[in-house]
Amino acid sequence: MIQTQNETNQSGSAQAVMRDPRWQQVLDRNGQADGQFFYAVKTTGVYCRPSCGARQPRPENVAFYATAAEAASAGFRPCKRCKPEQLPLSKVHADKVALACRLLETAEVMPTLTQLAAHAGLSTYHFHRVFKSITGLTPKAYASAHRAQAIREKLAHSPSVTQAIYAAGYASNSRFYETANHTLGMQARQYLKGGIHTTIRFALAECSLGSILVASSDKGICAISIGDDAEHLLSELQDRFPNANLIGGDAAFESLVASVIAFVESPRLGLDLPLDIQGTAFQQRVWLALREIPAGSTVTYTELAQRIGMPNAVRAVASACAANTLAVMIPCHRVVRLNGALSGYRWGVQRKQALIERESET
Repeated sequence: MIQTQNETNQSGSAQAVMRDPRWQQVLDRNGQADGQFFYAVKTTGVYCRPSCGARQPRPENVAFYATAAEAASAGFRPCKRCKPEQLPLSKVHADKVALACRLLETAEVMPTLTQLAAHAGLSTYHFHRVFKSITGLTPKAYASAHRAQAIREKLAHSPSVTQAIYAAGYASNSRFYETANHTLGMQARQYLKGGIHTTIRFALAECSLGSILVASSDKGICAISIGDDAEHLLSELQDRFPNANLIGGDAAFESLVASVIAFVESPRLGLDLPLDIQGTAFQQRVWLALREIPAGSTVTYTELAQRIGMPNAVRAVASACAANTLAVMIPCHRVVRLNGALSGYRWGVQRKQALIERESET
């Protein structure tokens, strides 16, 4: 059969579109691509977002545009279903959540979920779901993490616990003391005095990556460090809590350390231990996302920022990875540069490489 010139042109146009990586995003209805480009359908005269749920067009009828204005200038009208001329719903939700976060951080009296939802113009259920999907935390958990970070900072610079409590935004002493031990891992006065009268169990051992220190508070594992010098690892722990009662672990603790070492040597075995994780709300979001990366996989800092719903916070994500004090349990070694290069590992790039190689072994 002889192919007409028009059919040949259509075939070439279809193949060009199918080779374009944007076409796969259209097929996947990828919401993360919304705002990055728009596609127009020549047979309907309509342009859409990549995530549009309308019937998918034939590739030979598709044209891509960088902006909605370009698509409109080419004579296409906006789709009534996905409304591409308006801000993406994800951006609208992100703005609403950002405002709610500022309200949680600055309010003298913690607003209720109903009040937050009303402020955002959403139903209570919808707001709660959107807030958690964007921040990785519930509004209550976000507020608690922010207050916890604030109280730690204020205790470090205040002459008394009471002044620190009110400076951190607590409405009363009683409200703070209800959760003080959980928030700080110890009593407030102990934290103020560098961990005085606080017991932190620790043990030093050797593994194939060098010396390893494992420490635990009453809440759970608070430090896993790897290095060349065991004394330096212990010195770092002492610097964190200069007045804490650091004691060597007993037989049960030695067994726990052995489990950590086994996990370092064979990461695919997995390990489930209670952790004493202290950080800002943002750091906790990043660390939670890190723990969701499967062993044997890596992501870039850019991809990790996208996973927590903050694609422009790449540098902040890298800083949160660097602030991690729980080696292997919070697997920041699974994050690489955009070009695949390894860098920025607290315990050394060579150890990062070794951990990635071990996890990639079948």
